[in-house]
Amino acid sequence: MGTAAVRAVPPSTRIPAGERVYAIGDVHGRLDLLQALVGQIRRDNAARPAAHVRLVLLGDIIDRGPDSAAIVDRCRALSARSDAFVVLKGNHEAMMLDALGGNVNALAVWLRHGGDAALASWGVEAELIAGGPTRACLAAARRQVPTETIDWLTTRPTSLRIGGYLFVHAGIRPDVPIARQTAQDMLWIRHEFLESEAVHPHVIVHGHSIEEEVDMRANRIGIDTGAYRTGKLTALMLEGGDHAVLSTAPA
Repeated sequence: MGTAAVRAVPPSTRIPAGERVYAIGDVHGRLDLLQALVGQIRRDNAARPAAHVRLVLLGDIIDRGPDSAAIVDRCRALSARSDAFVVLKGNHEAMMLDALGGNVNALAVWLRHGGDAALASWGVEAELIAGGPTRACLAAARRQVPTETIDWLTTRPTSLRIGGYLFVHAGIRPDVPIARQTAQDMLWIRHEFLESEAVHPHVIVHGHSIEEEVDMRANRIGIDTGAYRTGKLTALMLEGGDHAVLSTAPA
């Protein structure tokens, strides 16, 4: 476990003076990794000069891993205490909300993409989950997942701009003004964004698309390192015009 060396970014891309940001990639139900990474962030922050610190989770905090319910409860409590702790909406949260809105077809999609593990964490019976996207499974899910959880996930923002950076889950549609970006693209876009060399109004910090290492480009920084299957959850520290990478992966 460790912190990568700090590297400079273009002078036009900066975090406002006196601020420090830690962006965290897709957690996907791995509370153990989130706790370990937050411990690293605390130690890293303590070793740096005092600053106003913000933590930004880039969405997909649920599904696949075993601890979706516990992670949502913890994140909801932290975000209620401080606006310096921000959780963005990811496509997995969107899938969950579509399913629990009463759509059996959406439930089928969600179950295929890790929703089964999430429902188990909220106490839905294993037999109902194993039975697939039935009305009975949907009814149990709607009983077990608290209303306050649904309300909190529904109100998660799809983006956050800090200085010269825009934080989103999946990315943006190239050559479309930020004000005209759709939630669908910010939650789901992949190849059109990943393969683009367009100069965006801000450097885009995103998750959603798994890479073995942080994907550092001139126009974007991807920090989803597949935590649920690799054990490697990654955070990006941004301060002024510098950044550093923290990870739960073995050194």
